[in-house]
Amino acid sequence: MRVLVAGLIGGIVMFIWGVAAHMMLGLGQVGFKLPADENVVLSSLHQGLGEHAGVYVLPALDPKTRKDPAQVIAYAQKAIRSPYAWVVYQPQGTDMTRMGPQIGRQWASDTLGALGLAFMMGLAGPGFRRRIAVAAVAVSFAWLSTLVPYWNWYRFPTSLIQAALVEQLIGWLIAGAAMAWWLGRGERQQAH
Repeated sequence: MRVLVAGLIGGIVMFIWGVAAHMMLGLGQVGFKLPADENVVLSSLHQGLGEHAGVYVLPALDPKTRKDPAQVIAYAQKAIRSPYAWVVYQPQGTDMTRMGPQIGRQWASDTLGALGLAFMMGLAGPGFRRRIAVAAVAVSFAWLSTLVPYWNWYRFPTSLIQAALVEQLIGWLIAGAAMAWWLGRGERQQAH
């Protein structure tokens, strides 16, 4: 029960921090740019990508042609001469100002993440510092294993990846401190 309550506390703290980090500090927009002519880009997306939602890397190399040396050479030359884009594409957009479902999913994600972290903190044994260290290691692991590969393989801007680390590290350390306090509180009560 202590771990469950700690996870709920952590989820709430992380959600509040995420709102502050995005809305007040702007960490969620670091590395994002506005297009020179949005209408040209949007119309070309429909023309070039069609009706199939998905993630597109441009220029693209068809996996079926990767064994053909001539195709690989042609792709390499095109990749050097062309712009690069990593596009998350949905042919039918949504109103991004209506954030209700996204807010609900974010709170659920923060809370499930906090429950997992609270469980790991509980396994770490007693001690506030030990539990905070678990939070720091968990954040570092998640950042290194998910976001850094996006920087490495898909050329996400360095500033975006660094801002994500700052956001996640500060947030989970604050949430981790609240969870460690709660978990330790139960241990102190049992000791008396």
